[in-house]
Formats: sequence, structure tokens, C-alpha cells
Amino acid sequence: MLAALVTAEFWGKAMMYRAPMLVLLMTIATAGAAVAQSSLPWTRDFPRTDFAQRSIELAEIVTYGAKDSIPPIDNPQFAPAAGVTNIGALEPVLSIGIDGDFRAYPLQVLLFHEIVNDTVGGVPVVVSYCAFCNSGIVFDRRVGDQLLAFGNTGTYRHFGMMMYDKSTQSWWQQFIGEAVVGDFLGKRLEAIPARLESLAKFRERAPDGQVLVPSAPGTRPYGLTPYGGYDRPVPPSVARDRFPYDLPPGINPMERVIVVEDQAWTVDLVRSRGTMAAGDLRLTWEPGQNSVHDQRVIAEGRDVGNLLVQRQTEAGLEDVRYDVSFAFTFAAFVPDGTLHTR
Repeated sequence: MLAALVTAEFWGKAMMYRAPMLVLLMTIATAGAAVAQSSLPWTRDFPRTDFAQRSIELAEIVTYGAKDSIPPIDNPQFAPAAGVTNIGALEPVLSIGIDGDFRAYPLQVLLFHEIVNDTVGGVPVVVSYCAFCNSGIVFDRRVGDQLLAFGNTGTYRHFGMMMYDKSTQSWWQQFIGEAVVGDFLGKRLEAIPARLESLAKFRERAPDGQVLVPSAPGTRPYGLTPYGGYDRPVPPSVARDRFPYDLPPGINPMERVIVVEDQAWTVDLVRSRGTMAAGDLRLTWEPGQNSVHDQRVIAEGRDVGNLLVQRQTEAGLEDVRYDVSFAFTFAAFVPDGTLHTR
């Protein structure tokens, strides 16, 4: 049953029946816990992974499908931003710019692939997006003198995506960019500044930029999401059972937060101020970005706004590495961090 829900077949069924994502999430957590505690169910897909080298408990791993059942994009295709018409102007994109090379990766595509191996401005990068966490992070995919390409393990931990590198089949926790199983144990990927912004804002700052487009548009329902209603607050009983993480009083696990290393601020706090300072950081919220987790049609999602973090330097403002994720994710993976609510 679990495989039918969350492998490739899941996407079609979720679209057809619009099953509440909270029910699906609870099903995955329950079924996955039983799978994870069996005797290394991943060895068939990962025969070269050394599971004896690990910094996590294997029982924390939830299996939803086979390796790359959510297929990564290894040969991305792009179109000029000005000419893209199948994406709503306020739909979210994860965007980067390196040495004048500006590229945007729409979340409507990343929902169905989660990982893009690319090279931007001469820098090899992996663009990663975890839908359960709403975590979109771009990493340099070089570790020492090794150039890596990444795929999807078909597992989650604390609802956070687990990637693997195709060279050693080490497993990496996407939210922190750290290898937690295998030969690369303890190694960290370097995060690259990226923005989660609307397509309209990307076009405004990079009119000659490029936008990722599907190589086979008809094979998946791009523009729709099976996560409709997922980012609504969960009741206290569900919060206690499914998100047993240490959060400040009054903070729902599904509340959006903006994360910079071991510090986070609620989006509501930044929204209430428009622009706020935190040391040498400047956090800004502006309206005009659809939630990818609200309505079935992403372009009809409610406005959750555009967030940006920059640092004041002698040369002016420069972009800072940040992530906009759910509060439970920050609490799970940065347990000693500080979540600012006022």
C-alpha cells in the first residue's frame, strides 16, 4: 500500500483523489517506521553503501519507494525567462546567479524531481527541494577534488529528504547538506546563496535569465500539486504525535520560518515588519508569491510572500544563504538553534 501511495503511481492518485496530505503524511510515518526497523531494506538499491558508517539511527529512516522513484534531472533544459508562459507570474522559483549566469528552477517542476544536477556560471551545483519540509537549497556538488552527482534515496528522515551521491552511494541529509551514512560520513556540502522568489521577481532582476522547463511536459502534471492544504496548521494532537520536536510555545510545526545557519525567524514576524535587522543581516518580506502547498493549482495558491536575506558589507548588500522551511524541520535538524518569534 505504501508503495502505491508514494512512488510514481502516488502522484497520479493524489491528483485524482486529492487525498488530504496530512493523512498521507501520517500513513508514511507509520508504515515507514516498520520498514525502517527491518533488516536493512535498502541494500538491494544501495549495495555499495557502507551502512556501518553512520551518524544517525537507522530506525529514523522512512522508506517510501525505490532509489530515484522521484527521478532527478541530470540534463536540465532551459528557456528564456521572458518567453515562459506555462508558469504563473507569482509561482515560486528557486533562483541562483553566478558570474552573470542567472537560472530559475520552478517549484512546480522540483515537486516531481526534487534534485537537479547542473552547472551555473562554471560552478557544478545540485539544486535540491524537499516538499515535505518546503526546503529549497543549492549546494556546490564538489567535495575536495571529487565532482559528485546526486539522486534520491527513496527515503526520508524526520520528513527530510535523503539524497545519495552516485560516486560512493553515501547518503546525505538534504536540509543540512551533510553525509550521514557511508564513505563521506561527516562531510558537508557548501551551500550557495539562492533566492526563493516569484517568477515575476526573477524576471525583474534577471530579464535575460533562464528558467528550467520539463524535458517531457506531458509525463507529469506540472503546475498542479498533490500537497494541497499541506501547509495548514495541524491540531495539537497531531503536532505531539508526528512532530515531537522542541518548538517555542504557540508555534505550529507547519509555520514557515526563514533559516540562516543556526538562527531562524518566523515569516509572520518578518512580514509584520516588512524589513528587519538582525545584527548585520537584513530580512525582507514582500507580497506576491503563491504557496506551493495550498491549492491544487499552484498558481491559485494563497500569497505567502517573497523573503530575502542579505548582509550589509562595505561594498553594499550581498545575498546570504537562507532557506524558507517549516518550523518542525528547523527544530528537528537544528535542535540547538534559536527560533525568533518577536
